Amino acid sequence: MRYEVTKDLVTGNTLIDSEHRQLFDAVNALMDACAQGQGRTQLQKTVDFLNSYVARHFRDEEQLQIQSKYPGYPAHKTFHDGYCRQMSETSQSLMRDGPTVKALGDLNRVVGVLISHIRTEDKRLARYIQEQGS
Repeated sequence: MRYEVTKDLVTGNTLIDSEHRQLFDAVNALMDACAQGQGRTQLQKTVDFLNSYVARHFRDEEQLQIQSKYPGYPAHKTFHDGYCRQMSETSQSLMRDGPTVKALGDLNRVVGVLISHIRTEDKRLARYIQEQGS
């Protein structure tokens, strides 16, 4: 399964959408490497990227929320904090156990949570920011 920023995931905010594409590209690269028997060689790079990506992306989103006085900021921030913990735990499991079926399944589950968040909360945020600029 490949991850793509499909129409239902496009927020309309250039920064947010480009960062979502970077996440999907990294996960796809790991999955491709695993399919070719090269998962272990891609693993460290992907885990490092995912952890730095989540921190940077969420910081960028939160900055946009603060600047626009987004009323959903507290709940969005709470989700981000919890998601960072989930990604950290999943990354630690990947590093400890390697790219096992279970560890990759956990990664897919965590990415699925983010996709659901993008589809609802990030799109709501982008719409709010766009309306404020009108």
